Amino acid sequence: MPEINLGFPRSWVEFENPDDASERFRCDLTWLTSRWTCIFGAGCPGIYDSSPEAGCCTLGAHFADDADHERVAAAVERLTPERWQRHDEGVAEGWTETDADGDLKTRAVDGACIFHNARDFPGGYGCSLHALALAEGVEPLTLKPDVCWQLPIRRGFREVDPGDGEEYTEVTIGEYVRAGWGPGGHDLDWYCSSNTEAHVGAKPVYVSYAPELTELMGPAGYAELVVQCVAFEAAGTPVPHPASPPPT
Repeated sequence: MPEINLGFPRSWVEFENPDDASERFRCDLTWLTSRWTCIFGAGCPGIYDSSPEAGCCTLGAHFADDADHERVAAAVERLTPERWQRHDEGVAEGWTETDADGDLKTRAVDGACIFHNARDFPGGYGCSLHALALAEGVEPLTLKPDVCWQLPIRRGFREVDPGDGEEYTEVTIGEYVRAGWGPGGHDLDWYCSSNTEAHVGAKPVYVSYAPELTELMGPAGYAELVVQCVAFEAAGTPVPHPASPPPT
């Protein structure tokens, strides 16, 4: 089926961060209770027709900050040729590069991130860092670049003055839509978050992405999010995501 156009109604909830009274979470219940799931390797055609096997790992990953880069670098040291298809190339020529703006990112090689393993690679298809995390028994978010494990969740920050001078930081937890990619988002040949083909999950996003949301919100913030999502579902998901199947 075609991708759902943006601009549909959404339901949001706001609540104070239990761990920080200077922050308020603003969460998209419509997205977080949707049945989106990553279909990489299970029907995902990729964001570009030219690299269908690479999923959204086509351009390489920008690092959020120095700590993000250092964490990934430590994991790269543990990758072997048996698990990383481009190991020798990455060691010899480097696995990072800078973009036109001078920002550091993982290298893109032949239409995919340098850590992407081809489907016929004996060590396994997909992200070698993800595979390493599973082999070590840790969450993939602990080894992969931040942007890789956060997508398609988007966390944003803005300072809000409600009028009484008592400013607070609004932390938005929502869907990383096409527009989140900037002007280039319009050029993507396919995108998952608003596509019915990817809204086939057995569990809602707030459950299937529990580790990622906990990392983004903290354990107490995530616990309150669960309360809000459960209540929203109990009410019949009054503002559902149009790409997801109707609530039963």
